[in-house]
Amino acid sequence: MWEQIRTLDPQNMLGDIENLPAQMEMAWETGQVLPLPRRPKAFRGIVLAGMGGSAIGADLLASWLVAHLPLPVVVWRQYDLPAWAQGPETLVVASSHSGNTEETLSAFRAAVERGCTVVAMSTGGRLGQAAQEAGVPWWRFEHPGQPRAAVGFGFVLPLALLHRLGLLPFDPTAPLRETVAAMRDQQKRLEPDVPTVQNPAKRMAGQLMGRLVTVFGAQHLAPVARRWKGQINELAKAWAQFEVLPEADHNTLAGIHHPEALHATTIHLFLDAPSLHPRNRKRVHLTRQVFLEEGLNTDLIQAAGNSALAHQWTLLHLGDYIAYYLALHYQEDPTPVVSIQEFKKRMRE
Repeated sequence: MWEQIRTLDPQNMLGDIENLPAQMEMAWETGQVLPLPRRPKAFRGIVLAGMGGSAIGADLLASWLVAHLPLPVVVWRQYDLPAWAQGPETLVVASSHSGNTEETLSAFRAAVERGCTVVAMSTGGRLGQAAQEAGVPWWRFEHPGQPRAAVGFGFVLPLALLHRLGLLPFDPTAPLRETVAAMRDQQKRLEPDVPTVQNPAKRMAGQLMGRLVTVFGAQHLAPVARRWKGQINELAKAWAQFEVLPEADHNTLAGIHHPEALHATTIHLFLDAPSLHPRNRKRVHLTRQVFLEEGLNTDLIQAAGNSALAHQWTLLHLGDYIAYYLALHYQEDPTPVVSIQEFKKRMRE
């Protein structure tokens, strides 16, 4: 396998995946020393603006904090800002890995014009320059790889910001450390040197070969399902989609009968964890059972760790490894995304 990795992965996407736990630790340390914005007497809403790999961290954060944070959090994947985002009582975090994402730059400019409390996060680019010109904090971080490989920064830096602004009702340091430890423990079974029979990521990648993939997730696992979809798309250059429970039980479930000719070419993955609401956990298992009764290929993926945050991130990390091994099966370089870059070029024209 190592010869195949050297041939197909010259930019070392595997190294980025392996380094994710360390990246999260680095992001937490970095987030403790970067400049804070002037804090108003009270905040009334938070907007996390970003796209693609820069937004998935915000999705993960918002879905985890929804049970704890007494403020609405909106992940904004769009130009401009929602109409209610006005004044210093709205915190806007504009995140773009490159600093040149046009939708995020649009949201940043709108936030500055409306007098919001603004923090920019990027490795550089026009966003960093605009933040300096506007006199707002620029949380610059170092990451030379692909945006999707910086998901640890995308999650942990905003978490550190909210913690230091006093917006969280608890100290996230201990849960974050426990999560990183759970990821490292799981990682021992996912590395290339671990034989396929003992490696759940390699086994799952083999099951996905030649199949259209759908990933189901609920609550804090819904953005993990989205992450799996995106990683399969971008690393393996393969088709995948995601569905969110319980919503999928109110529509998707009715559409599993046709066309029957495609049933053998699909596989449906259900993410499960003890931290889900009991009714949602029942839905995960029961929905999968309905798919099985229809003759569809399914699998149940169990999270590792002892907390909701650990469940979220061990599943995410497992998905990264699966997408990587699937890329190798398809003989694809997991790093470049030529079709996306070509599309961006056409948009610029």
